[in-house]
Amino acid sequence: MKVEPLDSLISPGESFTAMTPEPIFNPEKGTMRVACFASGSGTNARRIIERSLEPGSRFEVVLLFSDVRDDRVTKSGEKMCRTKDIAKEYGIAYECIDIRDFYKEKEVPRSDLSVRPEFDGMVVELIAPSGVDLICNAGYMSIMTPPILEAYSGRIINVHPADLTIMEGPERKYVGIHVVEEAIMAGEKELRATTHVVREKVDHGEVLVVSEPVPVRLPAGVTLGELADDKALRAKVMDEHQDRLKKRGDWVIYPLTVQLIAEGRFSLDKGKIYFNGKRVPQGVRLPRDLSH
Repeated sequence: MKVEPLDSLISPGESFTAMTPEPIFNPEKGTMRVACFASGSGTNARRIIERSLEPGSRFEVVLLFSDVRDDRVTKSGEKMCRTKDIAKEYGIAYECIDIRDFYKEKEVPRSDLSVRPEFDGMVVELIAPSGVDLICNAGYMSIMTPPILEAYSGRIINVHPADLTIMEGPERKYVGIHVVEEAIMAGEKELRATTHVVREKVDHGEVLVVSEPVPVRLPAGVTLGELADDKALRAKVMDEHQDRLKKRGDWVIYPLTVQLIAEGRFSLDKGKIYFNGKRVPQGVRLPRDLSH
């Protein structure tokens, strides 16, 4: 993918600041050390690893962590998580603490977040020897709590399959796990993916990069009303859009975001995000964004 000069990636609303905060990662430290956290197929982790191996990369993936042990399988007999396989393929260190085993031992349901800080404390202790500079949640399905969010404050990022700059009143409109369907059924004409800093309120961290638009394409002659009434067709349409968004959104902007952080491009200060010394309230949008 051709990447335009970085100065062209600034989004509207930007402003200069005389004293730029410290970057998320200071490249003077050398190569940035990255850990990818995954709970499933690990495709986002794979794309980040592949980018790290390209010429000019300023980061190295030194650890893959999963909250799903390698021998867990679905009802159909397929492996639930491929993280260990990917780690073995690329010769990367692998660690795991199975969250289902943790909750079974605690004898409480996984929906009970009151014990989750203990789990996250164990994770922090486990990964500490790896000297990680940045954590990338790559399909990591466990909600993070203060022990890890504070240990790596401002240094945990994620990718979300929606444009987090779209608001509904004072709140972000498309948050949660069904946002592709919600956006299409709300009549949005295009979809975007967003990388963001992970904070305690899910999907509400600072926006880093927003992908180029992926057009919404309904089957010929099908209306939203008809789509709402046809569950099977709706599922097919959502899967198709999710797949296109992953390829043109997640897999493009996530490796790019990690590289930009490794180059010291992003800075954070009291909930404000800066790129190349400029305040970017809406994050950085890719060059082929035709709406601006």
